[in-house]
Amino acid sequence: MITYWTRAIQRFYPFIVTSESLFIPIHRTIATSQCLYSDRYYTKKHEWVIIEGNTAVVGISDFAQDIQFFFSPYIRNSIGDDSDSCAALGDIVYAELPEVGKVLHAGDSVGALESVKAASDIYSPISGTVTEKNIEVESSPSLINKSAFDKGWLYKLKVKDANELKELMSETAYEAFKKIEEQEAAH
Repeated sequence: MITYWTRAIQRFYPFIVTSESLFIPIHRTIATSQCLYSDRYYTKKHEWVIIEGNTAVVGISDFAQDIQFFFSPYIRNSIGDDSDSCAALGDIVYAELPEVGKVLHAGDSVGALESVKAASDIYSPISGTVTEKNIEVESSPSLINKSAFDKGWLYKLKVKDANELKELMSETAYEAFKKIEEQEAAH
């Protein structure tokens, strides 16, 4: 029966269907990969910055919230600077963000995040003037946990010197940095 239909179809569509093409298996491949934010820059203190024209959007990475690693100078634990306890933010319950109009310099402490586990200062990755703060994050700090790279941004600033971005890490460099921190925490 298949031979009859094959011949009938070939008679009307000889250039489309051949008897061999009816029995060729179709293979489909699905590839997945980790989402990389290649347009973001990162600090060793786990802040990220993305440039949109002359404006920088600043936030903190998921890594600062999720990973348990031993206290380092990059995360200030609420217990104290000389503590050996673990310090990861976890579920954020309070966010203090810089005021609009405030002039920031790269490396300045500009606010704080608190969770049930720890407290951490927020540092400015680059210099500039604050143009907007995320009011939604101040009223609902858990938004940072739910959407650190999208709705959980902290503040925006007008960039003073774009050359400061050269001091920050690319996504690839940040991934390598995180692996080193994870290895150090394991020991």
